[in-house]
Amino acid sequence: MITGKYPSLRLRRTRKYNWSRRLIQENNLSCNDLIYPIFLIEGKNKKQSVKSMPGVYRYSIDRLGMIVNNVAKHKIPMVALFPSTPKNKKDKLGSEAFNEDNLVCRATKYIKKRFKNNIGIMTDVALDPYTSHGHDGLLKNNYVINDETINSLIKQSLLQAQMGSNVIAPSDMMDGRIGKIRKSLDKNNFHDVQILSYAVKYASNFYGPFRDAVGSKKSLKSNKKSYQMDFSNKNESLREVALDIKEGADMVMVKPGLPYLDIIQKIKENFKIPVIAYQVSGEYSLIQSGINNKLINEDAIIESLMSFKRAGASAIVSYFALDIAKKI
Repeated sequence: MITGKYPSLRLRRTRKYNWSRRLIQENNLSCNDLIYPIFLIEGKNKKQSVKSMPGVYRYSIDRLGMIVNNVAKHKIPMVALFPSTPKNKKDKLGSEAFNEDNLVCRATKYIKKRFKNNIGIMTDVALDPYTSHGHDGLLKNNYVINDETINSLIKQSLLQAQMGSNVIAPSDMMDGRIGKIRKSLDKNNFHDVQILSYAVKYASNFYGPFRDAVGSKKSLKSNKKSYQMDFSNKNESLREVALDIKEGADMVMVKPGLPYLDIIQKIKENFKIPVIAYQVSGEYSLIQSGINNKLINEDAIIESLMSFKRAGASAIVSYFALDIAKKI
């Protein structure tokens, strides 16, 4: 038997009914919060599974219409394109990145022709899908050199803009590249092309399945700690974001996502700029494995995505995006 006074305020009162819980809900997840990543592959009529990411596929260009139409139907605002470049097209300089007939360029033109501006196209700016050594930039004495790499990134960005990319997304982590790319885009009359900077990209252990999907995992012989951020650091993220905002970034990315919710929150509190979270391949694979083995249910996906919104993310790149858009 309960004795003594009952509390005058009972927080459970507002949790009793569904309508009441909805009424006081602090954060919402909608299709507008999602970005759907698509892996590209050479060939015709191909839909190839990614072994390390159950439920994720690589698509040939002629199969994009079906998947992008599905994305648009469920009101997801943007797709992000990532190529699985054939090994015979890779070299030390990442030359395929500058080929206007490469996978990303052809996919961008294909989507733009069929969907106009009804869906946004985000393209990755970095050399790792194209280099034989698997690094994001040019190597000299086994070290990724900064300024020479930026010249390559400018060239890659301009080509993607010419093909119709709406959002250029440098994921390379070279110092000073945002300002150089912005000046180059403006000089060439691409004033309306946005830059989503991977301002805070950690040298994480959660990228393995992605590298497998784009074919860079086996070629990468060392780590990327000399240019991606140390996962022990928090304040450094603010310095990175401040620099990229000053150089002209329209949005910034935090990657990975779930292990770095504190970073998302800190950036959002310090800078009034859209912050995009990337629920990376390792996170996807862990959650998907739990679902496949019936250790958790599919509601765990929504719970994980809501955590990004709660931390302050404006949008989330997620391999679950299409599945969740159908559900919500």
